[in-house]
Amino acid sequence: MNSARIAAAAAPSFAALSAAAAGTAAKEGVSFSHNDWELACDNTRTCRAAGYQVESGSALEPVSMLITRRAGPGTPIEIDLQTGGQEEPKGSVRFKVGKATLSGLKDSAFSLDEAQIRTVLPELLKGDDASLTDSGGHKWVLSLAGLNAVLLKMDEVQGRVGTPGALVRRGSKPESSVLPPVQAPVVNAVLPTRARPGDDALAARIFPSLKSDPSADDCNNHDEFNAKSLTVSRLTERKVLLSFGCGMGAYNYTSVLWIANDKPPYAPVAIEANGDFDEKNASVTSSMKGRGIGDCWSSQTWHFDGKGFVLTGHTYDGMCRGFPGGAWSLQRYVSQVKLSEPSATPSKP
Repeated sequence: MNSARIAAAAAPSFAALSAAAAGTAAKEGVSFSHNDWELACDNTRTCRAAGYQVESGSALEPVSMLITRRAGPGTPIEIDLQTGGQEEPKGSVRFKVGKATLSGLKDSAFSLDEAQIRTVLPELLKGDDASLTDSGGHKWVLSLAGLNAVLLKMDEVQGRVGTPGALVRRGSKPESSVLPPVQAPVVNAVLPTRARPGDDALAARIFPSLKSDPSADDCNNHDEFNAKSLTVSRLTERKVLLSFGCGMGAYNYTSVLWIANDKPPYAPVAIEANGDFDEKNASVTSSMKGRGIGDCWSSQTWHFDGKGFVLTGHTYDGMCRGFPGGAWSLQRYVSQVKLSEPSATPSKP
């Protein structure tokens, strides 16, 4: 399937950033998986549940369903479907689950309307699988193993268990008791100051102050860790960013970063952000490829706020299950980024 959906990724952990990852996880939402379904709820309490075809020993064509629900009382759910593999659906497509059948669907990716969702949702909750069949008889089989557990977790995260609007365990608790959405944090990102003549020479001056060698334990680089292996980028009138390219296994490459003063005492400090620095929008982005059927990715982004780099986004592919580049973009952390020009007042060292 040629899906236009944007995807991003499940990152492997690595020792160099284990402490950073722990700090990041505390700021983010919830992830959960069971059998062939997984859940990602971001920091605003918006939840996305994704299901796939059976994986173990399966020759089934890739198929995936995404169930999305925002936080708050009375919010509806959204359901999207898409197919993958060698075969594009031919003609009209029929979706069948239990006693419910939807006919006349088209394309390899489509969304169900409210009436269609009301028709299929009860059958999804009690079925073992669902199928998509095109006019040529080609069939995609979606596993429903794990769906109820994942939707129950979604209800728990959003505070719906025991309310009329719960998906799995409904009750008589007032709908007003459902947790409200959380506003995405606003990050005021500051564009970096222009580079100065001599910035490149700062690496040799700052290098002796660095207290760790990331290539010793955490990077599989064969290059020696020295001043020549560091790149310097100007952040403010008094602060610079140092980066060291770091190979992470056979799949990934990132950069370990420090912020330092441009005059003694240089006092370099390793930061949580890792990856490529983009001075055009004051961001650092780390994209990591995980193992799995298909190219599954995880992407984290941080922005410079004038003092340091703060997390502004985290998305991942999840299980992937045969969709190159991922079936869906599962968000763990979102924010509103507002860019501003650098301050004319020098920052303190």
